[in-house]
Order: sequence, then structure tokens, then C-alpha cells
Amino acid sequence: MALTIGDTAPNFQAQTTEGPIDFHEWIGDSWAVLFSHPRDFTPVCTTELGYMASIEPEFAKRGVKIIALSVDPVDNHEKWAADIEETQGTAPNYPIIGDTDFAVSKAYGMLPADVDGDPTERTPAQNQTLRNVFVIGPDKKVKLVLIYPMTTGRNFDEVLRVIDSLQLTANHAVATPAQWNKGDKVIIAGSVTNDAAKEKYPDGWEEPKPYIRIVPDPTAS
Repeated sequence: MALTIGDTAPNFQAQTTEGPIDFHEWIGDSWAVLFSHPRDFTPVCTTELGYMASIEPEFAKRGVKIIALSVDPVDNHEKWAADIEETQGTAPNYPIIGDTDFAVSKAYGMLPADVDGDPTERTPAQNQTLRNVFVIGPDKKVKLVLIYPMTTGRNFDEVLRVIDSLQLTANHAVATPAQWNKGDKVIIAGSVTNDAAKEKYPDGWEEPKPYIRIVPDPTAS
């Protein structure tokens, strides 16, 4: 079954371009982004891995580790990395999992349980469901799931925006409105009573409706 928000991200052991890992140990106390790809040497994914490498420092600033996955063997990943650097200007600077036995893809609900055989004989179209982004918290719980079609490149700036919201709302009793970006006004969570809100926000809040209480971002300087 597919994973959903709040599920524990399945642990696994796998070979990657940076050596063998135990996923939960690799995450440690960090946040993590796991994003998957149907096959190596595919055009849209080539642009995605290159762009993700170019903004990796932004994830690192937020305490977020990045890891990619494809069913191809690690040797293919290393060859693909050269193409990514040549065409996109940035080589992957994060590990890429070689999921040659489909174990991770199946555990995360991205491929059916009966898939088997040589992964290099499968076409990208057969693996088209391997277009997921999972954001996983330090508690190893799934915080976000995004699934994209093969023909649409993923927006990793949006993943950063969501992580900003997740990290803010994990530490403060607020929610973020539509189109929110870091530093914008936020909404006091519905679980916070008015009496409790007055203690935290003595200057009050904007209230277009009783259930919409708007305050400045508590982390904004």
C-alpha cells in the first residue's frame, strides 16, 4: 500500500553511490527528502537531479538530507552523474540508491509487490510510478508525499517552501496559509484557545473571521 502522511517511513538497507546505508541511521536527527526516478539516463530526471544538486546547500541550511533512488545499479548512477554534470552544470552531491531488487520501491508503495527480474530490462514507462517525493522528519514519519507524471519536471523550490512550513509549524502552534513563504504572516492553529493566544500574542491578531486569526511569523526577525 502507498505511504501517506503520518506513516513511519520504512527502514531499509541499500547500496548507494556513497556506499551502503541503513536509511534510518542515515537520517539520524535530520530531516530527509527521498525522491525517486523511473530509470537512469531519462531526460526529465536528468534536469531534476542537476537542479537538486544546485540547491542542495539550501536543504543543508535547513538540516535536511537529500537522497535519490532509481532501480538502475550504482554503476549506472555514476555514469549518469557525468551526464548530469555535463548537461546541467552540477553533478549530484547526495547519494543515489541502486534499488536493483525493487525492495525500496515496493516498501514505499511505488511498484507492485510482484515486480521482479532485471531492472535494466524494464522501460521507464513500466516504472512511471517512481516519480515520488517523500519528506521525512527526524521522527522518521512521512510529512509530505508528492507524485508527478513522467512528463512534468518537479518543482524542488516548492519542496523547500513546504519544509519551511513544516519546520515552523512543528515548533510553533501555527499553520501557514495559501501561497505562504518564509517570513509571511501565519495563522494561529485552531487548537490554540483565544486565552492561550492572548498570552503568546499580547498585541492581538487580525481576525477576518473568528476561525481565522492572523499573526506575524513568530520566527521572523
